[in-house]
Amino acid sequence: MQDLKEMVAVVTGASSGIGKAIALEMAKNGIKVVLGARRTEELETLTNKIKSHGGEAIFVQTDVSRRADLAQLTGLAVEKYGRLDIMINNAGIARLSRIDDLDIDGWEEMIDINIKGVLYGIAAAIPIFKQQGSGHIINIISTSGIKIVPTQGVYAGTKNAVRTVAEAFRQESDGSIRITGISPGYIKTDFASKSVNTEEMKTAAAAAVERMAISPEAVAHAVIFAISQPKDVEIGDIVVRPAKQD
Repeated sequence: MQDLKEMVAVVTGASSGIGKAIALEMAKNGIKVVLGARRTEELETLTNKIKSHGGEAIFVQTDVSRRADLAQLTGLAVEKYGRLDIMINNAGIARLSRIDDLDIDGWEEMIDINIKGVLYGIAAAIPIFKQQGSGHIINIISTSGIKIVPTQGVYAGTKNAVRTVAEAFRQESDGSIRITGISPGYIKTDFASKSVNTEEMKTAAAAAVERMAISPEAVAHAVIFAISQPKDVEIGDIVVRPAKQD
């Protein structure tokens, strides 16, 4: 297994939920973390927490729908620490509704963040990885798309787009750059309640989380497992979901 100490990782969507858990777990394992999200106050709090426990962390405000922001984020990693080993494309949103509700603004927002945001992250990391001769891309996807259900059609479509892109890149790669997809199910965050518009759907989402959701640390542990493998081993896909989930 690889020694993770002194590695450098970028984490998008790091201000809360799964991204925050990943950042904390990485720092605990000696990885220097470069954090990006839109909410700088939360990023600053997280950075200070990591530093207070002996870890290394820096942050910059990042909107993954802007290509320049991803270039700035990965550039900060190289500027501060001299390299980049792991790119965590975690930032994502869900706008859940029936297709015939025609929430076109919601569709476009999901496409901009869930697809283009991941592509921008990949595009920012690959030149650095190629120059170093190594690197690891981790895409946080979703169990949506593995199982298709009503109200999640476009959201699941964006997640399956990431799966398709990742598989193509895996086949194109010579193995020096590894790529892993991690698909969480119901996780104890506020993600589900933020994804819906009606009070009825909010209540249902909250009830599902309360009934079966698991800790975001479960996803963070999966990340550590994937990046700890020997350099000639690539973990392609991991599904992390509650044992109770359908």
